[in-house]
Amino acid sequence: MSTPARVVILPAGPGRLEVVDVDLPDPGPYQVVVKQIASGVCHSQLHQMHTPRQAPVVLGHESTGIVMQTGSAVSHLKEGDTVMVTWVPRDATHADRLPEPAVVSLKDGSVAVSQNVFTWADATIADEQYVVKVAADINMEVTAIIGCAVMTGAGAVENTAAVKANDSVAIFGVGGVGLSAIVAAKKIGANPIIAIDLNEEKLVFAKKFGATHTINAGETDPVAAVKALTPNADQQTMFEGEVSGADFVFDCIGLKQTMEQIVPAARTGHFGAAPGGTAVLVGVPMTPVELNAVDILINEKKFIGSIGGSCSPDRDFKKYLEWYDDGSLDLDALVTARYSIDQINEATTALSSGEISGRAILVFDQQ
Repeated sequence: MSTPARVVILPAGPGRLEVVDVDLPDPGPYQVVVKQIASGVCHSQLHQMHTPRQAPVVLGHESTGIVMQTGSAVSHLKEGDTVMVTWVPRDATHADRLPEPAVVSLKDGSVAVSQNVFTWADATIADEQYVVKVAADINMEVTAIIGCAVMTGAGAVENTAAVKANDSVAIFGVGGVGLSAIVAAKKIGANPIIAIDLNEEKLVFAKKFGATHTINAGETDPVAAVKALTPNADQQTMFEGEVSGADFVFDCIGLKQTMEQIVPAARTGHFGAAPGGTAVLVGVPMTPVELNAVDILINEKKFIGSIGGSCSPDRDFKKYLEWYDDGSLDLDALVTARYSIDQINEATTALSSGEISGRAILVFDQQ
């Protein structure tokens, strides 16, 4: 039996987001229908909204919900299970097939497509590889952001970069993803943890999550400021300069300017003794970037990417829920704005204008 749902649609061509009524079909063999409780509102959706498109699009990729129906080949879930929907396969290493992206048939006969899942809806249908079973007693509102913001930021620090205790860390952009990176860096014991942003309120907020130092990039050169905070006076570069810079520098924004700042902000190499630091691109880039190849070569620096925090949701979501339970990950503070599905345009406008200090979520009517 089909499931009625209210779904946010991004129309083909220019246009505002619309909330429409649809009927989700019965799940195919590997699909799951989920009644949504809450969904994150992620900055990467803004990129999709500003990208030209030939067909309607459904958006959103992190949520919590309750299983309503499962397909005949789904074995790890049953009706009534509490789950998280995410955009990264829950255990790609052991999967025996590729997951299929969700599509939505609209009542005008057109079809709306997704990159893999859609969670800006009060009910969704998804490939079972994107649906992770979690404990029934979780807070189902604030934990909705684990499926992207938390895993992307924290996972970049833990999994991609493999930061260790006492490593120095600098993080450009302290929205939901950057704050999650700060939490992971603090959990690991990194020091110092340097937060960099243009918004002073966000920098003050970042200290609550573990930032030891803050830099307002609108008031000072952030690269010079990072270097001033991380000197190694007893080491020398190839050209007998002082070694400085953070061991790991994360760009959680993806702008041309920040992508070009994270390499010079990374630690210079100790000539003949140790390589330089690592710049990690976490934010979604929308422009080309020019890197200083001489700096990378001479100082043996690395520039690497991190997609979804290199996470395996089946493994990592349980851990992040434990961080929330033990107080290490303050999701109650990280979620700073709540909207209804009918306020989706207000939510995306607020996000685009920088009004969301942490992470915004949609909370769906449960009647």
